[in-house]
Amino acid sequence: MDIQEIVLETLEAAKKRFRLFAASLLKKILQYKKTRAAYAFAREKFFAAKKTYVQLQFKRRNWREKKLMRYIVKQLAAYFLVMYLFFFLIFFVNQIMLFMKQLLGKRIPLGDAMKLMFYSLPFVLAQSAPFATLTGFLMCLGRMNTDNEILIFKASGYHLGKLLLRPILIMGTVISIFSFFMNDYLLPLGTSKTRDQLRQSISKNPTMEIEPRTVKRMNNTTVVLGDVKDKDVSDLILFDLDESGNQRVIAAGATHVDSGEYKGVSMRFEMNDATVIVIDKDKRNDFDILKSKVMSLHLFESTVFNFDRHLSPSELTSHDLGVKIRQMKKDPRTIPRELNMNVLEYNKKFSLPFGSFFFAFLAMPLALLFGKVNGQTIGLVVGIFISFLYWAMMTVGIQLGYRNGFNGFVLMWLPNAVVALAAFIFYFFARKK
Repeated sequence: MDIQEIVLETLEAAKKRFRLFAASLLKKILQYKKTRAAYAFAREKFFAAKKTYVQLQFKRRNWREKKLMRYIVKQLAAYFLVMYLFFFLIFFVNQIMLFMKQLLGKRIPLGDAMKLMFYSLPFVLAQSAPFATLTGFLMCLGRMNTDNEILIFKASGYHLGKLLLRPILIMGTVISIFSFFMNDYLLPLGTSKTRDQLRQSISKNPTMEIEPRTVKRMNNTTVVLGDVKDKDVSDLILFDLDESGNQRVIAAGATHVDSGEYKGVSMRFEMNDATVIVIDKDKRNDFDILKSKVMSLHLFESTVFNFDRHLSPSELTSHDLGVKIRQMKKDPRTIPRELNMNVLEYNKKFSLPFGSFFFAFLAMPLALLFGKVNGQTIGLVVGIFISFLYWAMMTVGIQLGYRNGFNGFVLMWLPNAVVALAAFIFYFFARKK
């Protein structure tokens, strides 16, 4: 065998071994790919199952959280409604006492008195909401803290800010919107209806404004009355101005008071033995004297009721009052004190209703700090005390704005600012604790 054959056999053997090696390598590569694909498939299925499991756990936890939130909302709503009824009765009884003092002495008919009390309901409803929010939420959260329900929430891994604070603030916002609607729409309507009803009642029964042996001031008119029996007055003296602005004095003996015969006329005086003295405004020494056996005097509604011809700020909605304030700012003749009074009333329409939101924000840290023992009782006491302070601040602010001309915006929002500041301070101590 020559060298050429040996080389050929060696090459043939090398090719054979290479083909076997290549086939074996290819087989291993295919096996590796199948294993890799199987691993990838298994890994994909594992992560899909894990994702499904996590989603189910999240949904389960979310369902539990929503269920707890519904429980918390129901508890807050129940306590709020109870305290709303409590404050409603307090304000309503106070309103009834005011009516009894002002109207029963004037012998107003029972039906008209009932209408006047009904028209005052928007005021009572709007005033009750913020204080019921604070007291009701404090009692509810205090009771939950005393019964260790809040501690159970924390031990279960729930975040109190999400579980408690979110529904509290949402409910506070909803209550504020409801209170704002009452305060901005129904309250002006009730005030206007009250004024109209008073006008109708006094027009039908003019002796409501007639009291024996008194001095009655009516805008530019002053009436001095003697003894009164039913609709008859023994003596009467009237001071007013005539159409020219001259001073006029009317004195009469027996006078019969009756309703006006014409529209816009509130009452009519049928005088006997009347004497009229008219003093010239420019020449005080010049005067005219008229005497009459019988004289009839008609008093207009604007004279009797002392009502302004224009709607008062409390009878306007926030939109209408805002338009009026912008017009007053553009008018150089506007009196600053009158402008400030309108600004005060405008801000009052927002600050008092949205006090519910600030009170709801304050309720949680107070309940966490002071509601560990007898939380429901402490919540009631603390809530009423804070409500009294808030009401006092609002009342003093209104008086300072009307009488002293202090800034209406600052006075009306100061109580809410104090409540918000107190809430942040108590939250700091509650988290630290």
